Amino acid sequence: MKSKRILSNIVYNLGVFAIGIAMIYPLLWMVMSSFKESNTIFITASSLIPEKFTLENYVNGWKGFGKVTFSTFFKNSLVISVVATFGTVMASSLVAYGFARFQFKGKKILFTAMLLSMMLPAQVLMIPQYLWYQKLGWVGTYLPLIVPYFFAIQGFFVYLMSNFISGIPYELDEAAKIDGCSYFGLYRYIIFPLIKPALVTACIFSFIWRWDDFLSSLLYVSKTAMYPVSLALKLFCDPGAASDYGAMFAMATLSILPVLLIFLVFQKHLVEGISTSGLKG
Repeated sequence: MKSKRILSNIVYNLGVFAIGIAMIYPLLWMVMSSFKESNTIFITASSLIPEKFTLENYVNGWKGFGKVTFSTFFKNSLVISVVATFGTVMASSLVAYGFARFQFKGKKILFTAMLLSMMLPAQVLMIPQYLWYQKLGWVGTYLPLIVPYFFAIQGFFVYLMSNFISGIPYELDEAAKIDGCSYFGLYRYIIFPLIKPALVTACIFSFIWRWDDFLSSLLYVSKTAMYPVSLALKLFCDPGAASDYGAMFAMATLSILPVLLIFLVFQKHLVEGISTSGLKG
């Protein structure tokens, strides 16, 4: 029995390792290709290790386009992602607090509508949203990429935080009210600190989604100097001329570093936020 268990563990771990390598290989290929000479990337595509390591792709890629360096694109992405994530976390936590702790007319209808919004494809809303933002004069600015997230438009985060808050004992609310705490004070001093795992989870997912958002930037941002990284990367591919894939792979490699860093730093809270649903009374 012991030998069978050992053999089973070996087979299982080898299978997981093989699947992991298959999943991460495209990423490894991109990273290693960024160190190859640009004109040899697809000639030596079957080889993962570069014949000659070079940093020329990173130098050329960082120069950007015209007078706009890639540092500007990174700054644009950082502004959009951080501000939109802040709005998402604050608005979603407030709405979730209302759903979890208050009783009001139409609550079930609103909660159902929130759940249905999670099932609605984003592509369905593109045309009406674009027409609306165009009438507001927001097209060509960052407003469509930031402002909506201050109104809790992502039901996933509201649902996640609502479950956390529902798991917090009501006795804490009652004790705070006896001490003269208002409803907003209850949210600020009791609820908000106790849903830290859900808040961190929302921060991670929201930041990654905003950082990687290509389509929204393509719709609403027109000036090159305002491009985020996700949109700027496509400038390396020119159908009418030679494409600099080496520089594109180099900048794409750099673009995943902020997301990877955030994931590694907050991984513990991410797992806790997904695997639990609040405090257990």
